[in-house]
Formats: sequence, C-alpha cells, structure tokens
Amino acid sequence: MANDHAYIIVDIGTGNVRVAAATQKGEVLGVAREDIVYVNDELYPDALYFDPQQLWQQVLRLAAQVIPKEKIVKAITATSQREGIVLLSASGQPLIGLPNIDHRGREWEHIMADKSRVYQLTGRYPTSLFSAMKLVGIRERRPDVWAQTASFLSISNWIEYQLGGVSRYEHSQASETLLYDVARQQWSPELCQVFGLSESLLPPIAASASILGNILPEVADALQLDKTVQIVVGGGDTQLAIKSTRPAVDDMVIVSGTTTPIVKLTGTYTLDEDERTWTSRDIENGRFVFEANAGVTGLNYQRLKEIFYPNEGYDVIEQELAANTHTFCMASLGSLLADEEVSLTRGGFIFPTPVSHLLTRGSFVWATILDIACSIVRNYRILAEVAGHEPDYIWGCGGGLQSRVLRQLIANLTGKKVQMRHEFQQSSAVGGALLCNEALQLDVEMEGRTETVYPQDEAHYATLYAEWEKTRNHFRNMN
Repeated sequence: MANDHAYIIVDIGTGNVRVAAATQKGEVLGVAREDIVYVNDELYPDALYFDPQQLWQQVLRLAAQVIPKEKIVKAITATSQREGIVLLSASGQPLIGLPNIDHRGREWEHIMADKSRVYQLTGRYPTSLFSAMKLVGIRERRPDVWAQTASFLSISNWIEYQLGGVSRYEHSQASETLLYDVARQQWSPELCQVFGLSESLLPPIAASASILGNILPEVADALQLDKTVQIVVGGGDTQLAIKSTRPAVDDMVIVSGTTTPIVKLTGTYTLDEDERTWTSRDIENGRFVFEANAGVTGLNYQRLKEIFYPNEGYDVIEQELAANTHTFCMASLGSLLADEEVSLTRGGFIFPTPVSHLLTRGSFVWATILDIACSIVRNYRILAEVAGHEPDYIWGCGGGLQSRVLRQLIANLTGKKVQMRHEFQQSSAVGGALLCNEALQLDVEMEGRTETVYPQDEAHYATLYAEWEKTRNHFRNMN
C-alpha cells in the first residue's frame, strides 16, 4: 500500500546536518539533527573545512533515528548548502570537505581578469564564495591534498555517491561552481581555463529527480533497509525549498532560513546589467532561479534570541511582540542588499536617549525582525525592478517564517499577500518528497492547505521602511 511508503531526505545545511522522513504526500514524520563540525585551516586567513567521513557517520546515525518502523522506505535523496564541495581521490575516497563559508581562495581572485565575462556565463559575480575558488585555494597552498585530487562533488551529490556508489553532479549545484555555463546547461571549457582547472575534474552531470540506482548493499545493511531502495538525485537546498511551494514561472519565493534567498522563477536566462543578482538552474527542467540574498538573517534572529530570551521559546517572543509595536527602536545588523557593493561590517541598534522605560528586550528583537523584513523587501524590489512581478502574492517557506510578525511585516512592506503551504517550515523535506514522487513516476495528491497573510496599514509601514533606510545609511557611513 502506498500509504505505507516513506522517503528519507538528507539535508546538509550551513550549520547542521538534518535527516528527515516524509510520506509520499509530504507529511514530515520526523527530523533528527546534529551540528556540523568545522575546523579552522590556519594556512589561510579565512578558511574552514570538515571531515567528510565524520559527516557521513553523522548522516548514518541520524538516518537510523528517523527511519519509520511502520513504513517502507522506497527512496532516499539529498540536498545541501550551495557552493560547498567534497574533494575526491582517483579511487573515490573523500579527501577534504569545504563548506560554503570557506573563503580560502580569496587571495587569488585576481586570476579572473574579466569578471563580467564570468558573470555572463555563470549568472553570478565571481568571488571566493564559489567552488572554483575553493579548488584554486587548495591548489595554491595545499599541494598534498591537490596532488591526490581527481574530482569533486557538491556535498549533496557526494552523499548520494556514498549511498549509491554513482558519481554525478546535479545542474542546480553545478551552477554554484563558476565552472558551469548556466544558459547552455553544461560544463564550460572556457571557465575551466579562467581558473586553470582541468576538465577532467568535472563529473558527469545528472538531472534532479533522476535515479542513480539502488542503495549500496553495505549501506542498506547498516540502516536495515531493503536493498531495492532507490537513490534519487536531489539539488541545492534553496531549489528543494522552492519546490515545496509548488510555484509557477513568474512567481516570487522567499526562503527564510539561516540566510534568506529571495527568488523569481523565470523561463529564460535573466541577467542584471548591474551584476547584482544570481541566476541558477532550477531543479525543474527549463526553469531558472533569479536571486538576491539577504544574508545571515535567521542567524541574527537566533543569536538575539539567545541573548534576550535564552530560556523561552519563540512563542513567548511572538506574544511580547504582539503586545507592543516597539517602533522607537531600529536596527541594522549586517543583512545583505544586492545593490550594495560592500557589506556592512558594523551595525547595531538606535533608540532615543535617555533610555526610556518603554524600551524592553522585545524592542531589540522587534527591531531585528524589522531589519530582516526590510532587507528582504529591498532585495525583492531589486528583482522586481529587473524582471518584473505581476502576481499579487509571494510564496514563503523555511523555518524563519514561523514568526507571525515577520510574515506580516513582509506583507505590509511589499503590499503583496504572503502565502505558505502546509509544512512550510520543513520545506527541504517536502521538496525532497516531491522529487522522489517524480523520480518514481508517482502522481500523488499532496497536502493542499495554505496560509495567507494579507497586507495591512501599508502607509505606516512605508514610513518605518524609510526610517530603517536612515538607520542603515548611518551604519554604512561608519564602515
């Protein structure tokens, strides 16, 4: 019976490893998580790495915790932080893992003589964030590792390789390497020459939702799964989250997590003449993800919660925020704007002096959420300016949108409805379930419930947005 079937979705984020079990209808049965262990690489000013074997053991441990006893697992897929990679030897052994937050290639960015040409081919202004520059950093300063390197994979594709023994690179993940021609949907010899990297490093490309084959027998035994479990090619974590909302071309989607990508789905390769945006392949064939990113929004909220509400849940914060608007406190905390060339390195809170008795811990958290919302809205407006946006709604997903205050602020500031699907906070797991259905050619009616937030009091919030801009300009002038 199909009701007895389930999928496992492995999700390697920036901060933690998560493994989820979900039904074919997208109901999340369970989630287990652990922090990823990063190590500072002292050979570089700003470099981190992880031990892939340690990560793999975490995946196995967490998968064993969530595999449902009462259901039959039919397929496993994976998603991961974009830009992160695992280097492999000729025999397929992992050598080192480099996360998205590793910038070991920054010293060699000058090798890109024509960055605008790289932008035209890759859809993103090239920096040390992307995978090719991580490889360059290894080549230039870790000859011991580089001498053994025969190939590399995105982290999610490496997890799939560990599960099924087949090495493939998926299109949305390849978009993050600076070695992939996004418009032509293929690896680029021209880009390989830019970075002095051999084309032999590049694995074959596979489409998302394609089946790599059955689970390796030793992995099946370790997890006590049937050896007929299928390994399904996943994709970038943003793309799987987007899929959970089931959007159409021309829709906008906000993916609110540790960072917050704001994307428009397009049917054509779209570039910004000012080179402010990213364009990637979506996991849906023939579709592109046109993106700006508000940066470490969710991380800011989490850290402020740890300071002001260390022993309370997010529900307590929401209750306190609902009791008072706290509009006399403003913040700028380093979120990213696509039209700023230099990121803020200083930020803080501004409120009237002397300190008012009305200033509470909720005031600081409210100002943080307003900063997140305004940063999202600025990036949304940049995307709309370049590519337009006609619908009267925006899709939202991700754990950050569990905040009712944030959802309402986004609606008020954009003048658009904010729509969320059931299980929106577990968007990668739901997107993974949809992918597995597609791979197994199953036409499953998914849970159809949605929640809609309507814009309110737009004139008042336009005034708050203007005040936020003044605050951000104040801190920009200090940088």
